[in-house]
Amino acid sequence: MSVSVFRLWAGLLLLPLSALAQLSAALPVARRAPNPAWLETLVTTSPVLRQHHVGVSLADAATGEKLYELNADKYFTPASVMKLFSVYAGLHLLSDSVPGLRYVVRGDSLIFWGTGDPTLLHGDVPSRRVLSFLQSRPEKLFYAAIPSVAPYGPGWTWDDYNYYYQPERGAFPVYGHTVRFYGTAGRTMPRIYPRFFGPLTQAAPTGTPNPDDDHVRRTELENQFAVFPATKNWVDETPFRTSPALLLQLLQDTLRRPVGVVTFRVLPQDSVRVVYGLPVDSLYRRLLRVSDNFLAEQLLLLCSSRLGPDSLSTRRPIRVMQKLFLADLPDVPRWVDGSGLSRLNLITPRTMTGLLLKLHQEVPEARLLSLLAAGGGQGTLRRRYRPVAGRAWLWGKTGTLTNNHNLVGYLRTKSGRLIAFSFLNNNMPGDDAPVRAEMERILGQVRERL
Repeated sequence: MSVSVFRLWAGLLLLPLSALAQLSAALPVARRAPNPAWLETLVTTSPVLRQHHVGVSLADAATGEKLYELNADKYFTPASVMKLFSVYAGLHLLSDSVPGLRYVVRGDSLIFWGTGDPTLLHGDVPSRRVLSFLQSRPEKLFYAAIPSVAPYGPGWTWDDYNYYYQPERGAFPVYGHTVRFYGTAGRTMPRIYPRFFGPLTQAAPTGTPNPDDDHVRRTELENQFAVFPATKNWVDETPFRTSPALLLQLLQDTLRRPVGVVTFRVLPQDSVRVVYGLPVDSLYRRLLRVSDNFLAEQLLLLCSSRLGPDSLSTRRPIRVMQKLFLADLPDVPRWVDGSGLSRLNLITPRTMTGLLLKLHQEVPEARLLSLLAAGGGQGTLRRRYRPVAGRAWLWGKTGTLTNNHNLVGYLRTKSGRLIAFSFLNNNMPGDDAPVRAEMERILGQVRERL
């Protein structure tokens, strides 16, 4: 992005809210409608939903007409449904391809730095364009570290460091910041990818406590991995601790050529260029369907890289989105990270539905629904909301933390109407399986009767 474009974004941030509101597509005018008595009875008399906090908001996706609301103006912990906000940011701030890295050439040296692109050597959404680019360049390679976010987001759970769903964030991630272990029953040691971490992995000493029944445990502050015996084949992903020194080792090991480090800033005479990678929809689809926290966090950093080339921030794209594109939502969301891992995020059901209406208004319907998990199809909804007569009828995004389970998205009624819905459940005292089943029963009735 050119310097003039960065200045344009900076100027937009200084506009009054009245002018900013005109930059975003206005929400459809919402006509008030009384809550259907049958639906009110289903929700409010449910013994499954009675013990915890429930918020529901339904609206016609085409017209914005409100169809049902319960506690729609109350704030809830959203968990992973916040990923829809990150994707909405990407739709506005990114082009049709992921920016993989930025670089300048000075004499016989190529200086490159990160954009937050998570796909370099990633196990699920891998892109080789950046790798091929760096391998093929004749210049000497130098990596420039730029200011970026802390490895963990605000309000994240510190003792989840060992689990696949909480890798560290960074400006130039490789391998998804995780080590993949492929275990075989009866064998002490698994296959390890990348192999760089093989010497750092050993069998857990006999008698080592394993209260969480893990296959692999990493020490909290070091890249030392212990493998526990298993009677079945298994696959595990364990985050590794990141550092500039480790990044250089991994890059040199992978590129098979030296990479230096420089302290660097862009000069007026520099011609900053970008290497692009995967189509953005590949990223959006993966992070929404399987609720990939790492991809969602890095997506916000990608958005930040488009707003300024010299540092990466989560707050910057959130601030831009709230001022330029989300000022017309019913209630101001508290939005602090890209994935929804933080319990500091807060959202109301009607605001979540408002975002769904904006998405439907701004993105072609076929493309929009293809990005979400389809009921009975894939991802987090593959075992529920199964197709009827071979046709999907619900597309959504789940959000789950301990004691919370939420579902938002779109459902197609028997009459062909598309409904945007938010169904939020917080402070559940026990297992969420009965709540999931009850939500499916109620939304099935919505499909039949609205």
